[in-house]
Amino acid sequence: MLPNVFSPEEIAVLLRHIEAAEASSPNFRRSQDVFAIRNLLGELPQLQELLLTPQLRTVLASLFPDQVPHLVKAIYFDKPADSNWLVAWHQDVMVAVDRRLDLPGFGPWSTKSGKTTVLPPREILESIITLRLHLDDCDATNGALRVVPGSHRHGVIPNDQHPAFTPHAVTCDVPAGGVMLMQPLTLHASNRSTSSRPRRVIHLEFSAAELPAGLQWREELPLS
Repeated sequence: MLPNVFSPEEIAVLLRHIEAAEASSPNFRRSQDVFAIRNLLGELPQLQELLLTPQLRTVLASLFPDQVPHLVKAIYFDKPADSNWLVAWHQDVMVAVDRRLDLPGFGPWSTKSGKTTVLPPREILESIITLRLHLDDCDATNGALRVVPGSHRHGVIPNDQHPAFTPHAVTCDVPAGGVMLMQPLTLHASNRSTSSRPRRVIHLEFSAAELPAGLQWREELPLS
């Protein structure tokens, strides 16, 4: 966890843009329990400059030395204060791509609402680093992420083996403006909120890996 990557003023500007967005696209999901925006920078391209601040670029440079990463996924999550939403233990193993191709090591594939995802080879998953920007103070009472440290070193873990790992879980408290770094193969979960505070997070995934010829990350955004 890295505190104070974004200032209160920068957080306020990001929230103003998100709250002013017209939620007519299928990438917007709003219910009593959650408000989410998938393909965040595709829907709100004005956020790109606001997110890729000099301080965040410094973080990326330390994570990807001698490489130029690209953004491969961006999601906004809002867990409202009265939400009963929880997320069971899982790893983020499916990546969003632009098409389906018969490629060795790729699969299974899934297509929903015209959008394709795939389980890629382990080396692709291990190339991804997730940065979770917290727009609110977050702890166990408002749905802070729980993770199993070191679980990302075990590749894709079958669901029936999760109980062997989860006794070692820790809760990740992150202050507003802080960034939590993790790899998608890390086992993680989120409990229901029990407080009156929201938990708003911008989830960004970066990778310097190139996909095989003919296949592209669906949300790929090169960093200039």
